[in-house]
Amino acid sequence: MDDPPPKTPAYTSIAVRACRDGHLDQPCQRARKWGRFEAMANDDREGHAEDHEAGPLLPAGALLAPPRAKVRASVVRLPGHWFIVATSKELGAKPIARTLMGVPLVLFRDGEGKPGALLDRCPHRNVPLSIGDVVDGQLQCVYHGWRFDRGGACRFVPSLVGDPAAKARNAPSYAALEQDGFVWVYSTPNETPSTRPYAFPQLGEGYTTVRRRVESESTMHAALENALDVPHTQFLHSGLFRAKTRGIEIVANVQRTHDRVIAEYVGEPRPVGLVARILSPSGGMVTHFDRFILPSIAEVEYKIGSENHFLVCAAMTPVSDFLTHIYAVVSFRVRLFPGWLLKPFLMPLGLRVFAQDAALLKLQTANIQRFGGEQYASTEIDVLGRHIWRLLRKAERGDASRNEETHEESVKLLV
Repeated sequence: MDDPPPKTPAYTSIAVRACRDGHLDQPCQRARKWGRFEAMANDDREGHAEDHEAGPLLPAGALLAPPRAKVRASVVRLPGHWFIVATSKELGAKPIARTLMGVPLVLFRDGEGKPGALLDRCPHRNVPLSIGDVVDGQLQCVYHGWRFDRGGACRFVPSLVGDPAAKARNAPSYAALEQDGFVWVYSTPNETPSTRPYAFPQLGEGYTTVRRRVESESTMHAALENALDVPHTQFLHSGLFRAKTRGIEIVANVQRTHDRVIAEYVGEPRPVGLVARILSPSGGMVTHFDRFILPSIAEVEYKIGSENHFLVCAAMTPVSDFLTHIYAVVSFRVRLFPGWLLKPFLMPLGLRVFAQDAALLKLQTANIQRFGGEQYASTEIDVLGRHIWRLLRKAERGDASRNEETHEESVKLLV
């Protein structure tokens, strides 16, 4: 007769259940740290294991995991900066809900049509203010009818005898304004900003401009680096803008100041991809700038010859750790074709390029979460990523100093 299988030690059951409940990263190590490992083992040897056996064990496979990554994620919280949370057209007569850096907000227009932004929680009974209405230019909670102005002050409480004003009754407010057809919100509550939002360039007559809002299931840093990264375009977007390397050596001249980093790429002939051929059928040398501007602006600019110009300005909004909204303004001018004729061809191609980036970034995010964090190995041709991260961390610390010395470097790469 076969011997019965050995009984699972009690301390293993408890450690596994703790791991299942999210209390432990390494069950045995943490159990030793708590000083319970030997005690639980002794309980088992003394025949008291039944006290610890309640509850199902996880499958054995749940204890097997990939090696842990070194860094959780490249996520920053940026106080004291402006971010787009909606287009002007999206904010009408009804309040709308938005999220900025994980914080639920409600947007509404007051009696003068000016945008207001409050924390999306009524201070009275925690009901979302975004399901309420605008009455007499004030945001009214749907539950008890409390009303709030753009500054978050409680202005009216139905049935209350006396003044409704009291600090505890106010809703935290965020400075908000409209500019360039977008609603911008300042990321620090109850503060009067001393700055203005980023101004989208107005390129003037002869340009065709298109606006789009798209989403990237990634950290904002990953979305920014992706938008300003040259080497991946030869592979992920092969045939659309660039092809696999032609062995042409170009130079990226990089300059970083206190609030931005700029890379100028010198020496590249017109790429062979479809988009580049449409923009400049006759070829020519490329003038190419990539720019990151705090807190979240990516600019990509191409000039081919003297009359073909393409500029993408993208304002990125961190909705949560791994969701970024991108508000893009694309302007172009081409010598051979009017903008209205090119627009139906260029925009689907541009959206296809973004769809490829979005799909890749979504897979990157899933893998980061699978491994419990990030682990990167970089080279000098990852031109802007580390500079972007340096500036983001500086902004997260609230360091607004302009005294940082200008950093300059040149990087050679093949295209």
